[in-house]
Order: sequence, then structure tokens, then C-alpha cells
Amino acid sequence: MLYQIYETQRSIMEPFSDLAEVAARLYSNPMLPLAQLPGAQRISAGYDLLHRLGKDYEKPVFGIHTVDVDGVGIAIHERVEIDKPFCELRRFKRFSDDTDTLARLKGQPVVLIVAPLSGHYATLLRDTVRTMLKDHKVYITDWKNARLVPLADGEFHLDDYVNYVQEFIRHLQKGYGNCHVISVCQPTVPVLAAVSLMASRGETTPLSMTMMGGPIDARKSPTAVNNLATQRSFEWFENNVIYRVPDNFPGAGRRVYPGFLQHTGFVAMNPDRHASSHYDYFKDLLKGDNDSAEAHRKFYDEYNAVLDMDADYYLETIETVFQEFKLVHGTWDVQNEDGKRERVRPQDIQRSGLLTIEGELDDISGSGQTAAAHELCTSIPKSHHMHYEAKGAGHYGIFSGRRWRDMVYPVVKSFILAHQPAAGAPTPAAKPRPATKKAPRKAVVKKAAPIAAQRPVRKTAKA
Repeated sequence: MLYQIYETQRSIMEPFSDLAEVAARLYSNPMLPLAQLPGAQRISAGYDLLHRLGKDYEKPVFGIHTVDVDGVGIAIHERVEIDKPFCELRRFKRFSDDTDTLARLKGQPVVLIVAPLSGHYATLLRDTVRTMLKDHKVYITDWKNARLVPLADGEFHLDDYVNYVQEFIRHLQKGYGNCHVISVCQPTVPVLAAVSLMASRGETTPLSMTMMGGPIDARKSPTAVNNLATQRSFEWFENNVIYRVPDNFPGAGRRVYPGFLQHTGFVAMNPDRHASSHYDYFKDLLKGDNDSAEAHRKFYDEYNAVLDMDADYYLETIETVFQEFKLVHGTWDVQNEDGKRERVRPQDIQRSGLLTIEGELDDISGSGQTAAAHELCTSIPKSHHMHYEAKGAGHYGIFSGRRWRDMVYPVVKSFILAHQPAAGAPTPAAKPRPATKKAPRKAVVKKAAPIAAQRPVRKTAKA
């Protein structure tokens, strides 16, 4: 019922938001009489702010059309490689007329970026993608809004997330021989599970895994996010945050954790900061500071655009990652595409480099949560382990903004290159898997020596 009430309220407010946008333009256009009235600029700024507070924020676009590589403009063509019911594998293909540049591009590493499915769209990683494109062939998981997925397309579970990641890795291995995987925040857990299962079966695993700000072991340095999950029961989440999609969407009837509830939670974590930001935006409009106002718009166009998550996936993530800690306890069984359950064993990974990255000021994934992956992957040679802490960086700072570009990215780039086979060196082909029909779903360690909180970038043996 709450979802229907929200949609009714949004439908009522939408025309008023549109009228506020029109009024803001009427009072700011110097060619119109209203703009000449006393206080017109303040009235325009007020209407503009009212419009942005009341508007509906749709899924943003990546909008990456060109990148600069050593002074040469590279054209970017964005396209969907694989279209699954709940996710698209999106590729950013690079083009250049400069033959020397093109030759360099062809030999660069292939990277799969696994974006979070935790409220925001994959476009939150736009800066990550744009930066990576300078030196890598980039693919990203673009998760779909569950309210747009018809019930006929079936359910989506945490196990399905793991299976999607494996399918995407195999797709890149088939085309390029192998790839590197970067997971940001929430997907660090299912990505580690996916690679672990591939290793246990004897399949070829990615050349390297980079895990950034994720809850591998959510018991360490618990944050407000972790505390909420442990202080509430599984039944509380199921009874209080799960609703059915209203009839005016393709996914009508699907049980979801609605995006508007997630957005409310995001804002509630730092209400004073958001209130100050909106007030600063109002003052920037009054001062005519268009650059600062535009920066505000870009941030909140992304921040306010949220998606619904399938209820099964969300609830299973809460239970598996934040309540029962199944990954670190070694009790996580995943149902594969054949319908069989397999135990997740990170200790079976042997040939993939492991880089973990944390932000010093991260208030989403606490200190040590991501680094815990090193304690689980005990069969990876020590020379292929590395941990980096970004000083002064919060959660978003490790994958977006100045600290990402100046501090974190050079570490990621160097680590990937250290685990990239030399040009012309043979790369083992991935073990083929027979095509099977997915079976119906059933109802639902040994530790390595602790690593330092921060290690400098260092050369490691190439895998």
C-alpha cells in the first residue's frame, strides 16, 4: 500500500514541479518582463529549488562520448553486449583514426567493472569508467530497475547475481582469453563468490580481482549500515521495507525494496549535509555562480536517481552478508545454473591477483571489511596480494572524484598491468561449460597473516 500511496503523491506533485520549473525560467529570462521585477532573481531561485526537490529523477545516461589518451581524442561507442532479464553487460568500445594510438588500444587489458546493485544505477561509476577507458577495454554491469522487469521473467536471487558475474567473465574470456575484474562496494561479496566457484571447478579465473570498499567481513569496524542490519531481524526487513510494484509499471506485482525508501535512507544518514547543500545551491543561484549550481545539479541528478531491487535478492543479501556472515564463516552455498548447490571456497583461488582498496573516512564499509578478503584467499601467493588505503577518502572518493583519479587509479592501473600477460604470451583458455537448463530453485578457514593497513604500490610478478 505504501508504494501506491507514494506513486499517487508523486503523480499529484509532478505537474506542480513542472510549473515551478517554468516559473523559474520566466523570472530568470532577461527578455521577459517578470525578470525585471524587484526580487525576480530570488523568486526564480526559489522556484528552481522547489522544482528540483519535487521532480522525478529518471535513470541517468553515462554520456561518455570521447576520452583523451596522451593528447589524442578517442571516440567511445556504448553498446549492450549481453541483455539479461535483470542486467545488461555494457561495453564502451574505443575508436581512433590514429594508427599508433589504435595499436596501443588493442593491446590494453580487458576490465569488467561490476557495479553495485544497492539503490543507485551503474552510472554512479561514470567517473570510474571514464578514467579506466584511458588505459583499458572496459565493460560494466548495468543493473535494471526491478519495477520494469515483468513477473514473467522470473525471480532474482543473490545466487543469480553470482551466476550473472560468472557468465560475464566467461564471455570476456571467450573473446579475449581472460580479463580483470573490479568490484565496487556491495558486489565485492558476490564477485569473490563467483571467482571462488570458478576456481573450485577448475575453470580459468580472472587475471586479477580489485575489490573496493565492500563488506567482505561486515563484522569489522561496523558502520551505521551494518548496525541497522544486525539490530533488525530478517522478518523485520521483510515486513517493513518490501512492497509490490503498482500496476502502472511493467513489473506490476513484483516484490521489491522500493527505490524511494532507499533514497530516504540515504538522506537520513546525513540530513544536515543535504540541507546545507540545497541551501548553498539556492545561494549560488542568487550570486549567479553557474558553475557551482551546475555541479550541484549533476551530483543530485545522479544521487536522487534510484532503482527498485528485487525482494529476494535484497533479503538474501541482508541475511548472507550482514547477519550470518556466511562468506567468512565458510557456510555459503550457491545454487548454480545447473540447479546444484556449491560451497563458496575462496581458499581455492590460486592464480588471480588480489587488490583491496579502502577509504580512510569510509562511513559505509568500515576499515578492514574489504581487506578481509586477503584472510580468505589463502592459496593466492603472497606476492599477488596488495592492500591500499586512500588517505582522506570517503566511500565515494575511492571510485569517483579527485582522490580516485589522483590516488586510487594509479594503484589500480599498476596492479592490473603487473598481472597482465606480456604481448604475445599465451593465455590459457577458459574451461568450457555445457549449456544446461536452469533447474527450479529450492526454497530458500584457514587465515592468512594480517596485512598492513596500507602498503605502497609495488611491482609484483606477472601472472
